[in-house]
Amino acid sequence: MDLGIEGKRVLVTGGSRGIGLAAARAFLREGAHVVISARERERLDAAAEELGAPERVATVMCDMRRPDELEKLADVARTVDVLVNNAGATPTGRIESVGRAEWEEGLSLKVVATALLTKYAYEAMSGRGEGVIVNVIGNCGERPDPDIIIATVTNTGMMGFTRALGSISPANGVRVLGVNPGPTATERLIGLMQRKAGDRTGDSGRWQELVAPLPFGRAADPAETADMIVFAASKCASYVSGTILTVDGGVAARGHLF
Repeated sequence: MDLGIEGKRVLVTGGSRGIGLAAARAFLREGAHVVISARERERLDAAAEELGAPERVATVMCDMRRPDELEKLADVARTVDVLVNNAGATPTGRIESVGRAEWEEGLSLKVVATALLTKYAYEAMSGRGEGVIVNVIGNCGERPDPDIIIATVTNTGMMGFTRALGSISPANGVRVLGVNPGPTATERLIGLMQRKAGDRTGDSGRWQELVAPLPFGRAADPAETADMIVFAASKCASYVSGTILTVDGGVAARGHLF
């Protein structure tokens, strides 16, 4: 199937690991030119080396919470055909354990910086009359989780932001939509499960037992979400905007995680 991705220029934020890195790999597979951004130079360089195809991969080190660095990334965002907003890991914890610093960190990156980068890309895409913006959000926006209260708030907000902008963006030839991953076997999730397994059983190597109750008996592979991101950006989804595509094996639909 021709996805119409070949030759497109794509920016993936949070592209040095997890879903972002998997998305970059999937876009490269379809012939795109990819720019990945992240906070840490060492991780960016390692990701670029892992991706290969040096003639089609570029990196930008950027802490999106810093206005000066976000402005530099905005220069790239204005030139791309596809923006994938994937950066934005938020602090975990219930309401009792998170304070102002954690709230400000989560909102600054996941909501404010993402919305501003979207604004810069959207204005440029609208001027050209074409473009796609895919927001990688998270299914706790659909299935509120008190254990990750900040992510629940930011993801709910980004779902509303995506639907609102995506409802009017086709007038300018631009599509805006979201992808909501469920539990995904990223470094972050595996590390969390290993710690929980160590606390409960004394053996962190038994972490996979904790995800056995998930759909299909496992967490999603990052590549499974990445494929949905590429599909969302492709010509095969050319009439899709202002909506959220959920990739969680049905967790949100059943209303509970385990």
